[in-house]
Amino acid sequence: MAVYTYLSKDQEGKRKEGEIRADSLDTAIQKLSASGQMVISLKEVDDTFDFLGPFLDEIQLSLEKMKNSVPLANIVFFTRQLATMFAAGLTLERAIHSLGAEEKHKKFKKILNTVSENIRKGLNLSESLARHPGVFNTLFVAMIKAGEVSGNLNEILEELAAYMENLDDTRRKVKSAMNYPMFMVIFLGCMLAVMFLWIIPQFSKMYAQLGAGLPTATRKMMQMSEWLGNNTGFLSFTFIVVFISIWLVSKTQRGGFAVDAIRLKLPVFGSLLEQSILNKFCKTFGILIGSGVPVLETTALLEKVVDNKVYEKAIKDASDYIRDGYNISTALRRTEVFPSILLQLASTGEETGELSALLDRAADYYQKQVNALVERMTTLIEPILILMVGAVLAVLVVLTYLPVFHLGAALQSGL
Repeated sequence: MAVYTYLSKDQEGKRKEGEIRADSLDTAIQKLSASGQMVISLKEVDDTFDFLGPFLDEIQLSLEKMKNSVPLANIVFFTRQLATMFAAGLTLERAIHSLGAEEKHKKFKKILNTVSENIRKGLNLSESLARHPGVFNTLFVAMIKAGEVSGNLNEILEELAAYMENLDDTRRKVKSAMNYPMFMVIFLGCMLAVMFLWIIPQFSKMYAQLGAGLPTATRKMMQMSEWLGNNTGFLSFTFIVVFISIWLVSKTQRGGFAVDAIRLKLPVFGSLLEQSILNKFCKTFGILIGSGVPVLETTALLEKVVDNKVYEKAIKDASDYIRDGYNISTALRRTEVFPSILLQLASTGEETGELSALLDRAADYYQKQVNALVERMTTLIEPILILMVGAVLAVLVVLTYLPVFHLGAALQSGL
């Protein structure tokens, strides 16, 4: 007996949703109709868990991006130049060929030449770009396709160029905020490795020759240094295995959802990541709606743009609600993921017919939030990290040299 999820209305017009068990779709409709309900939607719950297919697709796409990694700045420049040259009257084939000839990045140059050659053979621009998913994402291709179908490719290219520039600016600010903390953590790790694997063992040999009794803290530190030195290979292998395992788990649906949920809950960094995602969501949503892309097609593209499984699931759930008859703001509210200010702007946009403009305004708001968080992190976290690194290294140095402060007693005990 199959399980079906349903959305229905009763005789008073009230919505009701739930699950029902039945032998077939017709039987489920008959049961609901017999209880006086008018069926709006009825879908069978798929109990099969397709793990391998999506997992392999994620791995393949990741490897494709690594193989054909092109800096976002290069793609932004290409989009802006293509929009300008196409507006000036050049054909797409000639414009892309010229841009490919001037491109300095070898991989991107090869891709542009291939795209130009495919256009010369008769393929349209969107089809040619779709053959390089590691460089041109689904949204990029879909926007180009929308421009080709509607006949306003010139305007779409301009909007896409502006969108890519905004995305590149946001990404650079987020990276600049995270680069310094990452550098300090890596620097601290390298210094600890040098201390424990080289400097402290030298002092251990010297103190052992003197035969001096060491303070408890110093002795524990030297025992840890000895253990790390004896297990360096094992620890390195374990670190690599754990890193690869986490990466593979993050490519699964459930594992990726858990990893992304943890990332969003990180202090300060989680808020910065969330504001960046919301900026991308609003900007993309506004452009697609403004370009005349249907709402359900827009949400399908948004799922692939946000780069976070938590928001991907929320957008998918919102798509189901929209398909069942809810408006956009209500569908987003029912996911319980999107913030109230975005929901209010979306609701106002639907009422006034200016959803695209208000989503663009929301994107500007979240862009300002990203800028404010980056500035706050720069002014607060950097000094804290410097103090933390200095404190850790100072403690290790003091513990290492502590027996030297009692060198006379150590020499006496050695005689």
